[in-house]
Order: sequence, then C-alpha cells, then structure tokens
Amino acid sequence: MAKQIQAIRGMNDILPTQSPLWQKLEAVLRDTVAAYGYSEIRTPIVESTDLFKRSIGEVTDIVEKEMYTFADRNGDYLTLRPEGTASTVRAGNEHGLLYNQEQRLWYMGPMFRHERPQKGRYRQFNQFGVEVYGIGSADVDAEVLMMSARLWQKLGISQHVKLELNTLGDPAERAVYRDALIAFLEQYKEQLDEDSQRRMYTNPLRVLDTKNPEVQALLVNAPELMDYLGEETKAHFSHLCELLDAVGIQYTINPRLVRGLDYYNRTVFEWVTDSLGAQGTVLAGGRYDGLVGQLGGKDTPAVGFAMGLERIVLMLETLELTDDVRGPVDVYVTAMGDNCRVEAIKIAQQLRDIPGLKVMSHCGGGNFKKQMKRADKSGATVAILIGENELANEQVAVKYLREDKEQQLVARDALATYIAELI
Repeated sequence: MAKQIQAIRGMNDILPTQSPLWQKLEAVLRDTVAAYGYSEIRTPIVESTDLFKRSIGEVTDIVEKEMYTFADRNGDYLTLRPEGTASTVRAGNEHGLLYNQEQRLWYMGPMFRHERPQKGRYRQFNQFGVEVYGIGSADVDAEVLMMSARLWQKLGISQHVKLELNTLGDPAERAVYRDALIAFLEQYKEQLDEDSQRRMYTNPLRVLDTKNPEVQALLVNAPELMDYLGEETKAHFSHLCELLDAVGIQYTINPRLVRGLDYYNRTVFEWVTDSLGAQGTVLAGGRYDGLVGQLGGKDTPAVGFAMGLERIVLMLETLELTDDVRGPVDVYVTAMGDNCRVEAIKIAQQLRDIPGLKVMSHCGGGNFKKQMKRADKSGATVAILIGENELANEQVAVKYLREDKEQQLVARDALATYIAELI
C-alpha cells in the first residue's frame, strides 16, 4: 500500500462538520461590512517580495522570519501574502482607486506565515480585514472601531473582548521619541535580551512590545511617546476617544501598544481576550497614512483592521456559542420503494425553491433502517418519508429527527408551506 500523504505542518483542514460555523462567521462579517457600505476587493495570493519588504518593514518578525518567499522560474522573488493591507494598497495604486478618492473596502482570504503552529494559529490562516482610504479625520477611525464592536455584538462575544488604544504620532514626532527611547535603552543594553538588543537601533518601538517579563520590568521608567506628540496628533486622538465615549464603546489607553508593522502612524488598536487562556489579540489595526505613498502612489490617508478567523472560531467553540449554527442539511427526503423514488426526487427539487432551505435526497436505495440512519447522520431537522400509502393518498410523512414530537402526515400540496414555517 502506498504511503499516505499528510497535510503540510501548519496547514489546517476545515472539515465538513466544522464548515457550518465558518459559514456563519463569514455571513456575519459580510452582513456587517455591507451595513456600513463597504465593498469587497480580492487580491492575488502571490505578490512581489518587495511589496512586503517596503510596506511591513525589513526589520520585522514577519519579513525576517515568517514569510514564504521563493524564486520563480524567471528568477523573480515572490512571496505568499502574509497580510492583506499591502496587497490592497498595491491594487489600489495599480488600478487608480486611491488618489483624490474615498474607498471603503474589505477582504477575506488565506494568508501565510511560517510561525510555530498552535491551536487557532496556523501557517496558512484566514484573515478578514477592512481598509478605508482618502479620509484623514478621527471619525473614520471611530467608524472602523464601531464596526468591530458590532461584530462582537452580533457574534455574542462582546463581554469577552476588550479594546486597547494608543497613538504613535506622526513620523517626525516619532523620530524625536525614537532618539529618546534609544538613549534610555542604551543604559540597560546588557540586560536586554537578544531580540531587544537587535531591535534597539533598527526598530526601538518594537522593544516596547516585548513579551519578555524581565525586559518589561526595565521599561517601566521608559519615556512615554505621548509626551513627544504635537497638538494636532493629540487632538486627533482626543476626538477619537470622545466619539467612542459617545457611542458607549469602552477602551483602555495602552502606551506600550505599538503593533508589529512599520507602516502604522497615529491611531493603533487591539481587541484582546483572555477567553483562550493567556491574553491574546483577536483583532488589530490602526492608521497608516504614509503607506500609499511608500508603495508608489500619491499620499493618501488610510485606516483599517484585520482579524484571524481561526481565533474567532476557536473563541466561539470555547464559549459554546455554536447552538444556533445550522448544519449542511435541513430536510432529508427518503423513498420507501421503487415506485416512490421519482416522487421523492420531485419533492426534493420543489422544496429547494424555498429560499435558504437545504435539502438532501437519499440516493443508493436501501431499507427503511438504512435510510433513517443516513437521515440522522446528515444532521437534518426532519425527514420526509414517502411510501406506497403516502404516494397513493398524495401525502408525505414528516419525521422529526431532533425533537421528541410525533410524526405528521401532510398533504402533498401543503408540504412546502409546512416546511417553510417549520424550518
């Protein structure tokens, strides 16, 4: 027997028993962004490696350690996209969507990072994100945060997530702070871990985001970025906080929140949870006003967020918020006897005219016990039974598979109405 081929480590299958929950989540995401007037954009999975080096930053974990990069047959270096924002900006620049225009966009699809696989975090993962271009005011920052809060509300997990906010200022302000932070870190250079020593001169703000508790203790007295910000930046952040207060979205200002990508400026945020064990981020984003120009376009203000869907699915499962997830089948149609098969197929086809109803026809023959076993395994709510007596009387029997209710005889011409009201 030939050796079975296994999935590549960190590449996760989503099985038929799991896909209904994914479909529910994806439907909530699509409905929510539609309510805010956002339009979908789809970009290629493979992009030029330079796109991510120039956008994310060469001195980042993603570019240094995690990207799937390879040379194609022409010798060009290509990368499986590790995130969606850079690709969206590239597409916007290439197709003339951004300059002097406002765009509210969303995307959903697979991304790739060579990280250590763990539950809810894989090397191929699915990401959902929103991007707004052409609006520089704080009200659109508030809009994307309100959208994310509405997502949690619709998914039933609002009580299990917390919003953390910060502002990184503009590049000139951050440059002054950067010098002050380096001067502070140099006093403790020998006590910093290897990663922090390496980042101290190339990307010192990332030291603030360290997970090393010993380095975190050293940073207690580090200079605060807020002290280096100008009045315009402070006013932007203050207005954002006022808007969030006005709509009742609670938040914590976290001066250590810097995000892991170089392109952020001003507003940054993370929604975090401790429902999956240690506190983890489930959605993150911010403002990146310089990225469009950095990638060859005209300077355009931009803000957005992204979320990994695997983490949200894991949360819904952990919190047992899956009871309302409908399976792949609502109604299973059986035929008891050769004379009934044509009628069963006709009934199934007609029931599929009911919007949203999922109907499976029994195929392959078999006795009553076998057909009922398959009906139950399908996950259907009810089974439609058609035998010789039902066929002769222009009736069907409706058998409840998930409730302790008596089987009902329903007139053939009233079946569609009966099922529509039932499901």
